[in-house]
Amino acid sequence: MPGVLGALRSGILAGMSSPYTHINLLELDDSVAGRAEGLEGRFGRTAMEARDIGVSHWRYAPDFRSPMGHKHREQEEAYLVIGGSGEILLDGEVLTLRQWDLVRVSPDVVRAFAAGPDGLEVVAVGGPKPEGGDGEPGEVTWPG
Repeated sequence: MPGVLGALRSGILAGMSSPYTHINLLELDDSVAGRAEGLEGRFGRTAMEARDIGVSHWRYAPDFRSPMGHKHREQEEAYLVIGGSGEILLDGEVLTLRQWDLVRVSPDVVRAFAAGPDGLEVVAVGGPKPEGGDGEPGEVTWPG
């Protein structure tokens, strides 16, 4: 099926302007700048021209604890710890995180992060984004 493969490579069937995209997440604007001291967030979905996948980079300052969480109506997410350490709060349950831990979270679970003394860096990966988005804020209470 060279015609189909050629169309996929050219991006015609996928609805993309190019068959691939190469970006550096750290070169994207910090979307959280000025709104949350000690937190950086860079979203790659638009820059990647991705239809079905979202990738973002999160950097938490040492000992930062998220005062709010979030959940989704549809999107499942996975979080990969690429640096530092910390905790993730999942519907009231705390999991300890260290470098290269990978956590999958169902859409309806409220999640929030806390960084350890060396900070925390996470790459988040999500699936297709429904029209208008599906993220919802969620209140969290950290134990202790």
